Amino acid sequence: MGGRTMKVVLSGFYGFGNMGDEAILQSIIDNLRLRWPDIEITVFSFSPEETGQKHSVQSLYRGWRRETIKKIRALREADVLISGGGGLLQDAYATGIISGPLPYYLLIVLLAKLCGTPVMFFSQGIGPITSRYGKFLVRKIANKADLITVRDKESKELLRALGVLKPEIIVTADIVFALRTDRAPLPAVSEGPLNRPGKWVAVSVRPWFEQKDYLKQIGRALDLLMETHHVTPVFFPMEGDYDYCAAEEVVRQMKNGNRSVLLKPGYSPEEMIGLLKKCQLTIGMRLHSLIFSCLAEIPYIGIVYDPKVENFLKATDMQAFAIAMNNIQPDRIVERYQYIINHEEEIGERIKQKKSELGREALKNITLLEQYFLTESVGEKREHTASNHI
Repeated sequence: MGGRTMKVVLSGFYGFGNMGDEAILQSIIDNLRLRWPDIEITVFSFSPEETGQKHSVQSLYRGWRRETIKKIRALREADVLISGGGGLLQDAYATGIISGPLPYYLLIVLLAKLCGTPVMFFSQGIGPITSRYGKFLVRKIANKADLITVRDKESKELLRALGVLKPEIIVTADIVFALRTDRAPLPAVSEGPLNRPGKWVAVSVRPWFEQKDYLKQIGRALDLLMETHHVTPVFFPMEGDYDYCAAEEVVRQMKNGNRSVLLKPGYSPEEMIGLLKKCQLTIGMRLHSLIFSCLAEIPYIGIVYDPKVENFLKATDMQAFAIAMNNIQPDRIVERYQYIINHEEEIGERIKQKKSELGREALKNITLLEQYFLTESVGEKREHTASNHI
């Protein structure tokens, strides 16, 4: 770009302590710097000081209450807004005129376009989007994006069904599959309760609105596994205290809960993947607990509370191990566990193959970013376009 330093802005669910989204951010930043060592990165974060220090980036408060002028300036100076990755565009949570995930992320996109800045929806998972207002927003604003990459074919189909027809939509994979797990030492992996022999089964649970029965049924399934196969459940909190409290609720429901292990929040994504490698398999609700398990090359049973979980299981040929959250049958989980143990080598090879394939697909997000936005000709065009806006 004529010797000019490239600049990008990242918008996502950053700074909230969700390990999946923090792994997304880390993977994006690492891969950007691997390709462009001098790139300038600004992240809109709920915890800007923490994000800035951890990743050595410029970070601004994501909300509208402060640093609005700084956010506008960052967008005006950027070569591209990267919106994503992760499941940003959904209205499962309460959605108001400007409140809720879906309006927030789309308004950031609209602001970028008003600033004359190109927009890439990056490795996103779309949906569910069920409200009339949500569908309207997606159709009106997503059509202003310059490029959309999604992590599964169902997301592309949903966008097309909602009337998003103008930007090219390309199916890639979750950018976490390009996470550089060799980037840093893993001190926590060599410590703690998993440093002794055991038949460890990783468990990821999360709160889901006011529903509680699924936690009881998961507890019964774990009790049955402990009694019939002598395993030890290890709870992996993917979103800090939220998941830790959900895990405590499961343990309270169990007969053998005192023999379970509850990992404290605070592990890095690399450390978590290292710990998962010590486990036989994962029983997981959180999507990224399953993605981390694939990266650790261990099998997984998915508790489907959201379509994205089922979509991932399909994408990795593990749909036979999908358990609906509202229909958890402890006997069935034990049967799935036994099947996995009996076919460990076959399933292991399948997971390794899918890990490799999805890793290549994930890196396509970076390739497409370069092709569409971070080349010299595009940069010159961007400078010209920006001069004609705000």
